[in-house]
Formats: sequence, structure tokens, C-alpha cells
Amino acid sequence: MALPINIQELISGQAVEWERLEFKQGWNPEEVVRTMCAFANDVNNWGGGYIIIGVGAVDGQPALPPVGLQSNQLDRIQKEVVELGNRIQPTYFPIMQPYELDGRHILVLWCPAGDFRPYSAPSTLGSKAQRQYYIRVGSSSIVAKGESLRRLYELAARVPFDDRINQEASIDDLDVGLIQAYLQEVKSDLYEESKHISLPILARNMHIAKGSDEYLRPVNVGLLFFSTTPEKFFDRAWIEIVWHKDEVGDNFTEHYFKGPLQKQLREALSFIRTNIIHEQVIKVPNQAEALRFYNYPFEAVEEALSNAVYHKGYDCRSPIEVQIYSDMITILSYPGAIPPVNHQILNHQKIVAREYRNRRIGDFLKELDLTEGRGTGFPKIFRKMKDNGSPEPVIEADADSVCFVVKLPIHPQAERVNNNSGSNPIAILKFNSLEDIIAYANGTSNAVSNAVSNAVSNAVSNRVEAILSGSMHNRVAELLNLMLLPIKRSELFERVGLSDQSRNRMKYIDPLIKIGWIAKKFPNEVNNPSQLYYTTDSGKRVLDLMMINDYKVS
Repeated sequence: MALPINIQELISGQAVEWERLEFKQGWNPEEVVRTMCAFANDVNNWGGGYIIIGVGAVDGQPALPPVGLQSNQLDRIQKEVVELGNRIQPTYFPIMQPYELDGRHILVLWCPAGDFRPYSAPSTLGSKAQRQYYIRVGSSSIVAKGESLRRLYELAARVPFDDRINQEASIDDLDVGLIQAYLQEVKSDLYEESKHISLPILARNMHIAKGSDEYLRPVNVGLLFFSTTPEKFFDRAWIEIVWHKDEVGDNFTEHYFKGPLQKQLREALSFIRTNIIHEQVIKVPNQAEALRFYNYPFEAVEEALSNAVYHKGYDCRSPIEVQIYSDMITILSYPGAIPPVNHQILNHQKIVAREYRNRRIGDFLKELDLTEGRGTGFPKIFRKMKDNGSPEPVIEADADSVCFVVKLPIHPQAERVNNNSGSNPIAILKFNSLEDIIAYANGTSNAVSNAVSNAVSNAVSNRVEAILSGSMHNRVAELLNLMLLPIKRSELFERVGLSDQSRNRMKYIDPLIKIGWIAKKFPNEVNNPSQLYYTTDSGKRVLDLMMINDYKVS
């Protein structure tokens, strides 16, 4: 069965870090068993790793095209891997999958972090071999000694929270539609197979459920990404944005972004990009080129918020809090950094962490291109702020590691965003009909000024909402928002309080399909029981126009 990852991105080092990849041109069982043991021990909580057999390496990089394996070798090697798993103590078995790469056969061993550390393996496969504890250091598997061995013993039976079994949930709390949407987005071969296998088998192969067949339970990361209501299992596991619209603090709006982690992160970033971030152009006397900058560089905000989602402690009953002031954006998450990372290290811009709080959350976010590799996030924030001409960000972590704060100051020459920003009457007049909005959504309209797309005003939002309510219905924004992730029609109507009947479909769904703002996953299969509806790119552009002020994503 295929792995829940894109094989091309895996081998190119885009999906996981190079330290978590081991390339083997041929079959060498003694080396493989040691690497399996090292990945199982996962001393740095990186999430294990992958062994790619049939691909050589030059200076740690894959040598392509691959040498490959003979087709008659694949079955024999897989049987030998099972034998190697029995030689590791406690017993440990990776997930194996043959692939064809550039016309050659290769075998990929996915070795997730084990639940029963420490693991030991024989130093050789001879009868008098010594047992050793192996760990990964850089891209090598070595014997753990001294301080490394002590750390490994400390990790015994200590599984990171995101990889633990959730005893309060059942396998049915995982949503097949969300899982398939993820697999399709990352272009995993497992997507096609997922249409024909049961949820328990699918969850096991994605390593988002553990336990015996009669007591199979989802792990926490599975619920965080593939449950429609993760806050049911993790108290206040959402993102809150508070938008302060005056200097006193009396005028503010609150916005809540809930649901699967990838959904709430994307929607929160979309809200900030649409309502807060804008470009400013200043004409410089006696100079041909104007001065262009943003009040906040979006990439810096994106990285800071993604980092908060990645490193938040989901056993803490505190949301991620984004405060938007007239001169600063602050992002607060709980708890603080894992020692030895502290306030001084954080502001050195280059962070080398020894251990990670959420080894599985990071993998999923990286596969979805929502976060960078290890240690690159904070340097990127500093770099993007500098490139934009903004003041340096301020990163704070208290001595007791209770919380973590990132402060992004506004560009010193930028106009401050608040509730008193004047409407753009010229832009408002551009939206005079449903056709104007459709043209904007399709990107075929030149009539709308950049001011609308970069910083939507209240008046524009109200104007669009009024046109859609009169021409279609008053639930356009609500439906587009709920379909940002693929969803079944029955669930969609249940969440908006409507019955799943033909008349409601004809009134609320069909008009949005006709103009291309939503689409069906299986457009030519009317009676497909797995049919899902999702918001298209043009629908997202319309939603961006309407997500303003008191419109809350829940």
C-alpha cells in the first residue's frame, strides 16, 4: 500500500529533512537494521525517517536516475526486513512500499518513531553480535554513548503528545473526506487506494491510529488534522484574532478560526492578508521609481503564525492569540520553547533545536507547504522584515517557558490599519452587479483597483454582500467558508441548519456551481456516495472580499 507522502518530493528532500533520509544503492541488511533502530529511537523527536533502497547517494544527495532493484528482489527484501524487525528489541517493523522511479524499481521503508524506546539492534547479523542502541546524528546512524545514551533512556516510554493515542476518541471521529483531501493535495499514491479501503486500514497506514483491531484508536495528530471538530478533544485548540481599531482599546472585533489545523491556519492567514496587509506606494521627488513596501510582509506573518501552530502545546487549554494593533501584530502561543532554546537564542536569528514538541504536526504542515524545515522559520521572519524595510521582529520567551510571543512592528512609513480607513467610492461603484463580482472572481476584470484586492474596505464588503443577497441568497459567504475543505453535502447542510433536500440544493448550491465558485470532486458521477463539494479559487477570491469586521469563521 502506498505511503501518505509524495515520493518525488520525498526523494528530493522537499518533504522531510535530509537527516531523515538514508539512501542505499543496494541491499545491505546489517546497515539497514541499524538505521531502522536509530529511526525508531528518534532521540531528537524528529518523527523517524525513511530508508530508500535502490537509490545511491553522493555526499548525502540522491544519485539519480536510480540504480534500482530487480523486480524479483522486492519480495525477498521485504521478507528480510520483517526478519530484521524481529531482531530489534523491542520488536519494530517499518512500513514498506515498492515504487517505480524513472523506470527502475525501488523500495521505501517508512520508519516512524517507536512507542517503546529505547530500541537496540545487533551490531552484526552474526551469532555473537553485541546489542547496541543506535541513534541518528546528522545523516549517520551511530551507537549511543555517554550523554546521548542517557538522553535516550530518559525518553523511555515518553511519546510526544501529538503521537499519543487518544483514549477519548474512536476511529469514527476521523473524517475520510478530510484524509482524502489531504492525500490528493500532497499528490500521494495512497489517494487512489483510499477510495477502496476501510477507514481503519487507511488510518493505520497513515500512522494516525494505533492499537489492536478491536481497540483501534486515533492518535492526537490524526484528530487535529482529520477531525471536523478537534476542539471537541483539545480544549480551545483554535486561533483567535483580536483586531483593535482604536488607540484606547474600546473598539475591537474578535474572530475565531476553528476546525482542522490546516483549515484554521489557512483561513486566519487569508483574513490577515485580506483585511490587514496592504501595499503602499510613495512617489519620491526627482526619482523615476516609487518607493513600494507593505505595512507587514505577509511571508513574515505567515511564518510566525505557522510556527505557533507547529509548536503549540495542544494539551494546554489556551488558544493561539493574534492581537492586531495600529502599530504592531503580536502572536502569542503556549507553552514556550523547549530548553535549551531561550530568549537569547531566539533573537540570535539562527536556532539549533535539540528536541521538537510536535514531531508529527510538523510533518503534516511541511507536506502541505505550510511551514519550512527545521530551524529556518525564524531566520526567514527576520529576513522578510528586513527586505521590506520593517523594524526587526521581537521574539520573547519567558524564563519558565510558559508562553511564546512574536511581535511584528509596522513599517515606519506605513499608514495604520484601523476602523476609520475611508471607503473607496470609485472601487465601490465598480461592483454594481453580480456580473462585476463574477468578473473579479475570475480575474477578468480590470475595473477594480489594487486598493480593493489589497485592503478591502467595509463599504466594498457590504456592497458585495448586498449584491449577492439580492441576486442569489444571503448564505454565500457562509457556504464558501465551510467548503474551503471538501465536505459532503449532507454535512454541509447540517452545519448551516438546513435539511438535505433537492429544493435547498437548487437554491443554495446549484447557483454557486453554475458560476464556478464551488465544484464537485466527482463532477461526472452524480450518485457517487463519496461526493464532496469544495470552494474553487474564484470562490476564495469572493470570500476574501466578504471576510471583514464581524464576519467570524467558526
